Amino acid sequence: MRILLVEDTEDVAEPIVATFSRHGHAVDHMATREAAEDALAVQEYDLIILDLMLPDGSGLEVLRGLRAAHCPTPVLVLTARLDVDDRVDALDTGADDYLTKPFDLRELEARARALIRRQCEVRSGVVLYGDLSLDAAARTASVNGTPLPLTRREFRLLEILIANRGRVVPKDRLFGKLFSFEETDVGLNAIELYIARLRRKLAASNVSIRTLRGLGYQLERHE
Repeated sequence: MRILLVEDTEDVAEPIVATFSRHGHAVDHMATREAAEDALAVQEYDLIILDLMLPDGSGLEVLRGLRAAHCPTPVLVLTARLDVDDRVDALDTGADDYLTKPFDLRELEARARALIRRQCEVRSGVVLYGDLSLDAAARTASVNGTPLPLTRREFRLLEILIANRGRVVPKDRLFGKLFSFEETDVGLNAIELYIARLRRKLAASNVSIRTLRGLGYQLERHE
């Protein structure tokens, strides 16, 4: 998934970026309200992790702007404030969840997965499609019980396709979800490479990736 992290404290931001990137997510890290709003103006995100105390304003103003624009992207607020009123303000403004600093990165990951499942209306962490099984929490996929040897980015690509199963996903949308602003050396044709690799690994299943020229890719099941 593509994540926007808005956090001005490097000691907090660095492990968050490292953790989510290690698992194949694309993370854009912004340290100010202005930078966050600039990123949101040009990029759609699957999740926003938002600190409330920023050097040029409050994270609540970013949140208010999102909800005023009817943006449904789930927002997980990070706060060092222990006062109940502050947490209530964040939730009433439109936050979907919050974590109080300091926090365990494992809990942050688990809450992020829960928000994404809620957004996709998928309550279970395991998705079954044909003879393909994908466990988002364990970051594993298998065909008829046999594990698929997927790299982290191949897994994320499959996760996107299976979340949109039966629908066509444009190449540029896949690119936007897999690569962050920092990965400027990666071209759009990288998607074709990852699709080809994933196709080979799905060859023994009754699920395949269909290419629709000029439109994108579609995960489909064969009976």
